[in-house]
Amino acid sequence: MIPFFDTAARRLDRAAPHILPLLARLTFAAVLLVYFWNSALTKPGEGLFGVFAPSSGAYVQIFPKAMEAVGYDKSQLTVLHWAVVVAGTLAEFILPALIAIGLLTRLAAVGMMGFIVVQSLTDLFGHGGIAHAATLGAWFDRLSDGAILDQRAYWMLGLAVLAMMGPGLLSADRWIRNAPWARQVFQQK
Repeated sequence: MIPFFDTAARRLDRAAPHILPLLARLTFAAVLLVYFWNSALTKPGEGLFGVFAPSSGAYVQIFPKAMEAVGYDKSQLTVLHWAVVVAGTLAEFILPALIAIGLLTRLAAVGMMGFIVVQSLTDLFGHGGIAHAATLGAWFDRLSDGAILDQRAYWMLGLAVLAMMGPGLLSADRWIRNAPWARQVFQQK
């Protein structure tokens, strides 16, 4: 019986680096891709290049206290506020797409982790979530539904798998790495 489990464990060890990241990407796409894209779609202003002229709602979502301080007049904010809102909006569109297709996966996963940290801090301190125990949540308690600590810890775990292990099977990164024209570049390592 022990040799059977040993053989099975060795096979799982060999398959894990290929399957686990693929499952992490599929889970990210199934659970978070549309979530982030829907959030991103609330931020651009009018027109084709609206992402570079964000709506007032974008500033309220990202800089709630600053917008309140200026009477919700975004024209009173600085170019730094504009740059953060534009970068955040672009990140919300681009990073999830890169993860879903497995292109620049490690970089996109690390970027998404940074995005989630900023998002969580904004939710807690900018929007007042820190004052609500149900929103904040707590680790090692009997509940698993806290929006910040509980849910986002799982988001970060999946992204950490991608940052450390790469995209897994069926990814643009793997296709590019194995393309005949790229073999010479990657074999020089």
